[in-house]
Amino acid sequence: MIRKLASSIGEYKKAAWLTPFFVSLECVMDVLIPFIMAWIIDDGINVGNMNYIVKWGLLLVLVAFLGMLTGVLAGRFAAVASAGFAKNLRRDMYYRVQDYSFANIDKFSTASIITRITTDVNNVQFAFQMIIRIAVRSPLMLVFCLLAAMRIHSGLALIFVGIIPVLGVGLALIAMAAHGIFERVFTLYDHLNSDVEENVRAIRVVKTFTREAYETRKFQGVSAELCRLFTKAEKIIAFNGPLMQTCLYTCLLLISWFGAKAVVASGGDPVLGLSTGELMSLLTYVMQILIALMTLSFVFVMIVISRASAERICAVLDEESDLKEKAEPLTALRDGSIRFEDVSFSYSRHSERPVLDHVDLDVPSGSVLGILGGTGSSKSSLVQLIPRLYDPTEGRVLVGGADTRDYSLEALRQQVAMVLQKNELFSGSIRENLRWGDPNASDAEMEAACRIAQADGFIREFPDGYDTHIEQGGSNVSGGQKQRLCIARAILKKPKILILDDSTSAVDTKTDARIRKAFRESLPETTKIIIAQRVSSVMDADQIIVLDGGRIAGRGTHEELLENCGIYREVFESQQKGGMEDGR
Repeated sequence: MIRKLASSIGEYKKAAWLTPFFVSLECVMDVLIPFIMAWIIDDGINVGNMNYIVKWGLLLVLVAFLGMLTGVLAGRFAAVASAGFAKNLRRDMYYRVQDYSFANIDKFSTASIITRITTDVNNVQFAFQMIIRIAVRSPLMLVFCLLAAMRIHSGLALIFVGIIPVLGVGLALIAMAAHGIFERVFTLYDHLNSDVEENVRAIRVVKTFTREAYETRKFQGVSAELCRLFTKAEKIIAFNGPLMQTCLYTCLLLISWFGAKAVVASGGDPVLGLSTGELMSLLTYVMQILIALMTLSFVFVMIVISRASAERICAVLDEESDLKEKAEPLTALRDGSIRFEDVSFSYSRHSERPVLDHVDLDVPSGSVLGILGGTGSSKSSLVQLIPRLYDPTEGRVLVGGADTRDYSLEALRQQVAMVLQKNELFSGSIRENLRWGDPNASDAEMEAACRIAQADGFIREFPDGYDTHIEQGGSNVSGGQKQRLCIARAILKKPKILILDDSTSAVDTKTDARIRKAFRESLPETTKIIIAQRVSSVMDADQIIVLDGGRIAGRGTHEELLENCGIYREVFESQQKGGMEDGR
């Protein structure tokens, strides 16, 4: 895990190494100060030697200044290294997510990925900064102060040696008890983010159904559990303070007691026992060790918290996409022909029943395929196999005469455009949204695509035309306008295969008919797949299939299906009857 995270330090390795270097120099300066003070007291103040006091006093000021300078440099490099590390870590996670298949994203959930890229990275960044600075400084100060104390009086220094194992065992027990709780805390963070995201995105529905109280209770439930777990973890970690202070103040009392006795017994003569200056130095080292252990305990808390975050980050970085490309993939589609050969598909390997069950289908290039079926009949699952958003569990999907697994994903998806019923528009102008289809599209090409999608008319009615600003998610345009903009964006890709997954459900039947007519006239060589709930949207297709429970229950033209497929006939008659009643 550490090697995986360390690989994201990248170009900030120099700053990461310079930080402990300057920290070490800072520690040396801090340890020298009590030594110099002891010399000034014993050989200067006690004997009244002003020249000695001035000489070593100036050295003391210089050492203090160098200590401050190295501390500032250590802080600067620590900030640069940790911020750069976090930037690279977010980049590496984001790039990894871009390579995920839909199955990988389903495994983590959107809210969990967001939490890992934000909260978890922040925790690891803070811990990293503490590790390369404070976690280096505190042990060095412990070692240096202990060595310095032993040089002054080895007997009194043994007090430190006896107390450190007690402290180490106590901290280890606290860490083991708190780690499991923090793992559960960050899982709850995922649920909390998921609830907030769902509520904000569906706020219009929540208010329409007056479900604010229900959503508030749901949020409060997760938030209260999060608070309970955090409180429990903090109660455990809180033991680290009393434990550390008990150990250190015990050291302080013992050194004060035995040290004072040694000074009295020797009459302040360092040759006979312990001088006054040496006792003061020992007490200073006790305080430095106390401060070092207090800061080390803070680092310890951050490491305990960040360990769970680090494991969650590594899970994202270690996840391999289910969709693998061959060493030398195909980079061009011959045409827009599609063939399903005995295809079965399940979203999970453990599913007892497949979503698609032994589907055989042949769609000639340039033809129009209509797909009809009830909710849950796997219409969307079928077409998602064409641009290889998923791989079939069994059988093969051939596009342009080659297995989809033989293509480069970029080449395949560049030639397959999908328009979903709930497609997304992004914040920016209409022009910027359309250019997702082709970044280099001219104004004339955009207008031509919009005319095919029956969007040019309403765009020109806006005061700013194609420069009209679209809010995030397209919230300032109607559902039908949003769908037509998404169709135009897909047409701009100039794909060999165009898939409309119930993407005209929000437009009226007259506009729907105009779109289909424009497809026939303007995109004759593009294979068009239209998924619809309305029979009128597919009745003029070259071939129509009826899906039921993941199987093809009927196929043929409109007239053939009316004659041979009971499901199709029933849907057609019910819609015809509904239309007549609406007419009345």
